Amino acid sequence: MSGPEIIHHLRRGGVSVVVTLSQGRLPRILHWGADLGDVRRDELEAMERTALPPLGDTVIYAPQPVPMLPQLAEAWLGEPGLVGSREGAAWAPLFRRARARREDSSTTDRLVVLAEDPESDLEIELEVELHEAGLLRTRATLRNLGGAYRVDRLGLALPVPSHADELFDLAGRWTRERSPQRRPFDIGAWVREARGGKPGFEAPTLTVAGEHGFDFRRGEVWGIHLGWSGNQRLVAERTSGGSRMLSGGELLYPDELVLGPGDEVVSPWLYGSWGVGLDALAARFHGFLRARPNPPAQPRPILLNTWEAVYFDHDEARLIAAAERAAALGMERFVLDDGWFGARRHDRAGLGDWVVSPEVWPRGLDPLADRVHELGMAFGLWFEPEMVNLDSDLVRAHPDWVFDAGHGVGIPSRHQHVLDLGHEGAFDLVLSQMSALIEQLGIDFIKWDHNRSLLDAGHTPTGRAGHRAQTLALYRLLDELRARFPRLEIEACASGGGRIDLGMIERVDRVWASDCSDPHERVDINRWTSLLLPPELIGTHIGEAHAYSTGRTATLGFRAAVASMWQLGVEAELGSLDDDERAELADWIAFHREHRPLLHSGRVVHADAAGGAALLDGVVGDAGAVYLYLVRERPADWPVGRLRLPGLDADRRYRVRLGRPLAAHQTPPWARAECVLSGQVLQTVGIEAPGVDVDDPVIISAELVYETT
Repeated sequence: MSGPEIIHHLRRGGVSVVVTLSQGRLPRILHWGADLGDVRRDELEAMERTALPPLGDTVIYAPQPVPMLPQLAEAWLGEPGLVGSREGAAWAPLFRRARARREDSSTTDRLVVLAEDPESDLEIELEVELHEAGLLRTRATLRNLGGAYRVDRLGLALPVPSHADELFDLAGRWTRERSPQRRPFDIGAWVREARGGKPGFEAPTLTVAGEHGFDFRRGEVWGIHLGWSGNQRLVAERTSGGSRMLSGGELLYPDELVLGPGDEVVSPWLYGSWGVGLDALAARFHGFLRARPNPPAQPRPILLNTWEAVYFDHDEARLIAAAERAAALGMERFVLDDGWFGARRHDRAGLGDWVVSPEVWPRGLDPLADRVHELGMAFGLWFEPEMVNLDSDLVRAHPDWVFDAGHGVGIPSRHQHVLDLGHEGAFDLVLSQMSALIEQLGIDFIKWDHNRSLLDAGHTPTGRAGHRAQTLALYRLLDELRARFPRLEIEACASGGGRIDLGMIERVDRVWASDCSDPHERVDINRWTSLLLPPELIGTHIGEAHAYSTGRTATLGFRAAVASMWQLGVEAELGSLDDDERAELADWIAFHREHRPLLHSGRVVHADAAGGAALLDGVVGDAGAVYLYLVRERPADWPVGRLRLPGLDADRRYRVRLGRPLAAHQTPPWARAECVLSGQVLQTVGIEAPGVDVDDPVIISAELVYETT
């Protein structure tokens, strides 16, 4: 009889992950990448031997496979997986006696590994899952079997091979989220931390290692993402011995996580995606999210948000008229933004008082909500449940519910401070006020905002760090609302795109990627956000012509072309549109409705032209594709040249068309008559680019030709 499996081969979605538990050690990944096919047991054993280097008199600097929870006691001198102690002892754990069980399902290969460190009175369980889209994820459960144990770090690591010699991640700021940056994968550590109680603009969203010069369509890439909505630390590390690891976990402040006897803690999921090119890496995240048990209902509604139209200037008749105009144009959801509650006539008062203002809404919000529902639209309302103004009834009644680490409530940001949901009374008040309004008004949708980072967020009266507890309270609040109101949809917003992570996505139905609706900027923000999220989860609005965030003015066609490729919304004063603008907006809404099934289910693809001066971003489905072509800046050479249309089926034929007529001097000859070409020709040879001007995009469609024999 053969013994227990020591080497496990997980295979899903064109990906193989080979994991060894030899010598009773924690799991080490021997391969994470392209599918290896059926590999025999003796070949797996040989594969492990091929991963071992020749050794001299020390193993400390040898490039051996490193456990997914790296340990100092096993000669790992890099970022350790577990940092903690029991009053100064048990600070260098050595987990061993690892044993595994398989819990595979029809959609997932799942490996669960249990190991122990009896000298440290600790036990750890590692879960490794490979999902049908080829997305890998792992997490750890640490159990304390002794006296109080302080955890300072609990993170997991995934290895990448030596030919992954370039790093890529995303950086940014308010209204310019997720800008790409690259650097060599040099010896040492590239560390990205978020300390403001959310991923914020500091977190990388994804940390990617790949072959030099990789892009959307070529070069092997390996990327990680931490599914956690609080403080975090992600590290890309290369040792002088040749090991290359991508690791991630929570960032913990002192004494935030102390395990009592018998307590346990579960780490956030660390996600890993491999592919040839960034499009393939993104497709695994998209496939995973689309296959989750309770994805957002389809079709995704086109909405009107009132913020840029009225700001704090609320008037019942004006807003009912806006809802009627929106319904007439084909919109399906109406969202009343900030300014409807308490003393909230400006951003310096009222935040935290989730009671409809009788001053502004003497009849309450019921007439507006009722009219929206009569029009066949869903009704949405803005909340910022984790925040308060000091000038609010809530703070006057409960000043101790505002975070305070001992120096007072701290620096205001946007005239607001953070409500400590670790106080059960604060949590219950917010939950009860929100629940009452949801039930009374039949609220279908919440825009959930978060406009201030947590700084010295001390839980009163002790002043101990409250960041982690706040994130867990946020999750509990979201989970409770979803349990009470199963059909409620929620959008995550945090000063725009400051809290976009898969921990949040487990609980919400879409994100607001940025407060910047300037299409010149937003096309890039969405492009890089879509490395993690598919288009149907990225809310994007047609804003006012003049963008307050950048000072630019854009045509309606430019604003609409960019927004219509995602989950479409409008955030503009509809009453100010003339007849031509209203007709053009109606056409774009109709375009989105027509192509929405493709846009919200197809494969996202990208291409660059003219050295990045122009872009081609699209979505490809079984029946064809839709691409957005945009010249972002004037290239040195003109015309741009040929556009190769990525993602098409090489063996099928497509009818290629422009989405709108262009001037004669801008129209390439292929667009003046029917143009039918194979997918192989279109993605290998391509078509001559339309001669459009900067910031004057055009839609290019490739419709599958059904040929009869």
